[in-house]
Amino acid sequence: MSTNTAYYIPHKATWPVLATAGLMTMLAGFANHLNGSSIGSGMMLVGFVVFLAMLGAWFALQATESESGMYNHGVGISYRMAMMWFIFSEIMFFAVFFGALWYTRNLSVSWLGESGAVSGPGRSTHEVLWPAFQAIWPTNGPGNVGGHFEAMGAFGLPLLNTLLLLSSGVTCTWAHHGLLAKNREQLIKGLLATVGLGFIFVACQATEYYEAYHDMGLTLGSGIYGSTFFMLTGFHGFHVIVGAIILSVVLFRSWKGHFTPENHFAFEAAAWYWHFVDVVWLGLFIFVYIV
Repeated sequence: MSTNTAYYIPHKATWPVLATAGLMTMLAGFANHLNGSSIGSGMMLVGFVVFLAMLGAWFALQATESESGMYNHGVGISYRMAMMWFIFSEIMFFAVFFGALWYTRNLSVSWLGESGAVSGPGRSTHEVLWPAFQAIWPTNGPGNVGGHFEAMGAFGLPLLNTLLLLSSGVTCTWAHHGLLAKNREQLIKGLLATVGLGFIFVACQATEYYEAYHDMGLTLGSGIYGSTFFMLTGFHGFHVIVGAIILSVVLFRSWKGHFTPENHFAFEAAAWYWHFVDVVWLGLFIFVYIV
């Protein structure tokens, strides 16, 4: 970190404009794709490429500025506060989905199965709308609308994935200790192990999804259980992919000789994000697979 006391003011940049253009092109392409337009998929691809190119160029510029000593302590505080708020927003993101699962499983399912709410002379809402509905979890809705399916168990691949993510948290912390001790070999080995475990987790989850669809009859159409299961685990899997990519960038920068015990915010941000992903998975494993 630079000893310069002046707060660094970024120069005029076109990257935010390019980011907006890429995201808007992706959104417009997606809208066209949903409406059956032949140009939709092409627009999505172009927008995605523009967005990726922007990320690469913008982060490369940030790395160059950081390594050249342009950032001081004040900039470091700003970066840390921004990352904290970002992770807080992610916590709220998953809190909504956990809340939806809790509301569905503990409140709405039991309400739909009750026979106390009267909708007419001597008849309850349950009898009028869902006479064959049973208030048990997991459910796929009144009348078995999603077909027969098998609920996902906690053992097997889910338990293996839990062990993989917990181990990756340990290797990430080990890499951090190596960085603080100026042991670059330990830093790189720890990051390699963390990235590898992360992508193995993704591969195991893909296998789990394949088995769910082809062997267990569990799909997104399997009522409220199927939709909440894939919503929660799918969004978490996406976050694991993002975290593994971020750690891969940090690994590349570590291999290039970047980061010192005094200046390594990029590593810290990636580690914070990865530990957040670990904690979310523990919640998922308990409340989705076990409870």
